[in-house]
Amino acid sequence: MYLVYADSDGNVFDHDELLGLGRSADMITEILEDEFIPLPEGATLVSLPDTRPIGWNEAAQRMEPLEGYSAVGALLPQGFTRLLLPGYAKTDKTKKFPLFGYTAVVWKDGGFYVAAERTDDPEPWNPRNCDVHELEMQVGALAKKYPDNRLYRHLTKCALEYECLTASNTFLHRLEGAVPVSYSCNAGCFGCISEQPDDSGFPAPQTRMNFKPTVDEIVEIMLEHLKTPDSIISFGQGCEGEPSTQAALIVPAMKRVREITQNGYININTNAGLTDHMRAIVDAGLSLMRVSTISAIEAHYNAYYKPRAYTLANVERSLKYATDKGVYTSINYLIFPGVTDREEEIEAMLGFAKRTGLKLIQMRNLNIDPESYLNLIPKPQGEIYGMKQMLDIFRAELPDVVIGSYTHVPPAAVGR
Repeated sequence: MYLVYADSDGNVFDHDELLGLGRSADMITEILEDEFIPLPEGATLVSLPDTRPIGWNEAAQRMEPLEGYSAVGALLPQGFTRLLLPGYAKTDKTKKFPLFGYTAVVWKDGGFYVAAERTDDPEPWNPRNCDVHELEMQVGALAKKYPDNRLYRHLTKCALEYECLTASNTFLHRLEGAVPVSYSCNAGCFGCISEQPDDSGFPAPQTRMNFKPTVDEIVEIMLEHLKTPDSIISFGQGCEGEPSTQAALIVPAMKRVREITQNGYININTNAGLTDHMRAIVDAGLSLMRVSTISAIEAHYNAYYKPRAYTLANVERSLKYATDKGVYTSINYLIFPGVTDREEEIEAMLGFAKRTGLKLIQMRNLNIDPESYLNLIPKPQGEIYGMKQMLDIFRAELPDVVIGSYTHVPPAAVGR
């Protein structure tokens, strides 16, 4: 399990003596044999700027930095949960990594391996299943069919320029499609991918929508996508703010769509902080709800989300209301090795899941600069179990909750 590193030109090498190491929060650690899987198809290797890789000298029984080179991490595709960060030290602590989820990678038995576990079927969201030629044809076809729909023009950029698979699905009439609605947000997330303060040091990897769509525009996209029983159309995308702030648009759009067709599922990806708005959306016929959270501990949650006029208690009430109304509820759980697997975090999340009646926990690798995140949140209070053990605990303690990676059609509907 040898150290992987890169030179200044981006060439990747494996060391012939130093063994690879990982990181749990700010602690450099060994990587156990059962924490490795072969590099998944669709993963990307990236060099970590302004770092030096740290390896293990077996003969000297010590850690050693490799000077003059950069550490290497892997960016995992959907369906894989990282267990450790790459083993590195920053050479310039003022510099911040771009907003990606970096995973420890080593060279073993003639190939790359990563510290990760498969938690879902990666095939539906494999980028190779998105044929670019077909996508371009469908973009053109829908632009011709709906020439005045600004949402389609907005999603065209998301699909073709940002290569967003959810936006692409909207044109390809498959899986989960996107219908963004909101240019504003009621949170100031530390790691927001569509809007960052000028002094944050994080370049936002995509731009946020800058217009308010009409109900007609929303309905057109929803009806176009909801043509099969298992199709999913989703409010709440990375290119927008909080969708529930536009409940006045969402509710009438949903009602009009459901007057025309009962096909498919209507989903919302939300922070669920606006409980009254969420109740109205649920009552309008919502099928699926995915709530984004980083923690069930209020101090940690507030540090990251910076909620405006809502609390974690509002989030819990929204989820409980939706579950009680028959909505298939899940959380988009932003996870980070050395933080999510802390004793107090595990205990808090188990209680949160049981109280709200969650059906699915989507394990999503947090895209963040590690040092910035660790400086932001509360310090650990208890034992750090490790990500693999954390997943085992969730499966044991929450037997009726699916551990996955993305939004699914409810199990009861499969094969109908």
